[in-house]
Amino acid sequence: MVNLLEAAFLGIVQGLTEWLPISSSGHLVIVQQLFGIKASVAFDVMLHFGTLLSVVYFLRKDIAKLLKFDEESKRTIAYIICASLPVAVIGIAFKSFFESLFSSLFAVALALILNGFILYSTKFFEGKKKLNFSKAFAIGLAQAFSIIPGISRSGTTISAGLISRIDKKQAYKFSFLLSIVAILGATFFEIRELDLTAEPIESILLGIAVSALVGFFALKTVARLVLSSNFYKFAYYCWFLGFLILLLSF
Repeated sequence: MVNLLEAAFLGIVQGLTEWLPISSSGHLVIVQQLFGIKASVAFDVMLHFGTLLSVVYFLRKDIAKLLKFDEESKRTIAYIICASLPVAVIGIAFKSFFESLFSSLFAVALALILNGFILYSTKFFEGKKKLNFSKAFAIGLAQAFSIIPGISRSGTTISAGLISRIDKKQAYKFSFLLSIVAILGATFFEIRELDLTAEPIESILLGIAVSALVGFFALKTVARLVLSSNFYKFAYYCWFLGFLILLLSF
């Protein structure tokens, strides 16, 4: 069971790493294994719910525009559906394989190093193109690989957008909109197996609140760095942590 101090700590980790392109799942695996914290699946899902609240608030104006159901919003919704298909199919088809990776620090370390290369590649791309179905599907394929702990969902989807030479602002906003569907989908998929009595209710509520608050500021940081063309610099952190965990895993 997770106590209040552990709940706050994991909430900070989740809030930062869900939106910073450094992999929340990878960091939760590292933190729980290195510090001996035994959080339930239900608690992890609730932490993701906290970051879901943060992105819904961050994109509240964009979500309101989507709800107008005009031609532009219908097209964006179609792009989101198109981009969500790969992660749904691959996630269900290889569920047991992906779950096995969550117990391997070695796999997380390798994934973090790869994540660094993905992020660094964005340094060489710049563009003002608009989103279309082929680009949306490519971003969706990138998101599917982020099921692997150590591969960042925001990192891969924003990187895929930037590499496709999509406008920077559209790249990060589409990534964040896509994450809402992904988190809701993952929660729905896991909800049947959740046991919310596995953790104290006060720990769950604190974890949700901390991850939501920290997540909001992390979202603002990512948006600023994408627009200033400094997004690739997160690669250095991923490489450092990846090689460090690789050494510790032997």
